[in-house]
Amino acid sequence: MSSLKDSSVASTHIDTAPDASGWSANLYNNVASFVYSSKYTTPILDLLDAKPGERIIDFGCGSGELTLDIEKIVEQRGGDIVGVDASESMISKSKSNGLKHAFVTDLTKPVVFPSSNQGFCGPTSDFDAVFSNAALHWCKNDPGAVIENAKRILKKGGRFVGEMGGYMNCAGLRSALHTVLERRGYDSDKMDPWYFPHDLEYKKLLESHGFEVLSCTLHPRITPVDAGLKGWMSLFVRNSWLKNLGDDEAEGVMSEVEKMCKVDMCYGDGEARWGVMYVRLRFVARLV
Repeated sequence: MSSLKDSSVASTHIDTAPDASGWSANLYNNVASFVYSSKYTTPILDLLDAKPGERIIDFGCGSGELTLDIEKIVEQRGGDIVGVDASESMISKSKSNGLKHAFVTDLTKPVVFPSSNQGFCGPTSDFDAVFSNAALHWCKNDPGAVIENAKRILKKGGRFVGEMGGYMNCAGLRSALHTVLERRGYDSDKMDPWYFPHDLEYKKLLESHGFEVLSCTLHPRITPVDAGLKGWMSLFVRNSWLKNLGDDEAEGVMSEVEKMCKVDMCYGDGEARWGVMYVRLRFVARLV
């Protein structure tokens, strides 16, 4: 990807090629390690409140850093955690990081553990909790199916705890992407993969699938982007929004978007620094 020349990951000389799902664990770790940093994940881990002996599944585990943190707690009394993700690259990385149980699955389809995954064979059921961080906003096509999956997996009284992009997440940047793509004759709505619901909207969706919502709230934060805006887009936009564009056109789109966003998102004390407006939706729901 030519945009990597402008980001801090260009000098790492590691394989950043995306897998079939569009993700590269190496690129993710270099550009977006903030996603699983304690600075940003303490609130959602506190809401999960994992206990020794519990069985928990992580929807969209990525490279497994948070999953491993949870594993340290639950395995103290014989509990287990399993990570699932749509990306082969992410699952491979999570296993190399030491996660015992991890496999590839589409979160919008019923989860069945493969027979090769020792200790987790056959249909899933009777989990104490479904956990998810920074993943569910990629399930735009059928967010209700993800919730239904959580329902299938949980035992009665089990909890569904997650954090995802919410209403007004990436404000400004998202509208710039739509504007630039429309100018070039594309249907930007079809290209946009993001699902950022309002808290009231998501609460209603959870309730429609049989959950009692204990909390569902929006939390805005300005997130510094060390890789620069184009570096950020090389991870989160290039192989999702722009996956069907050639490298030259994708580079042109990202350059236009960067120029449009600079007035609002760039600051500096001698060098240009970027921040993106994140709004996180955090929820805790109980299966009734």
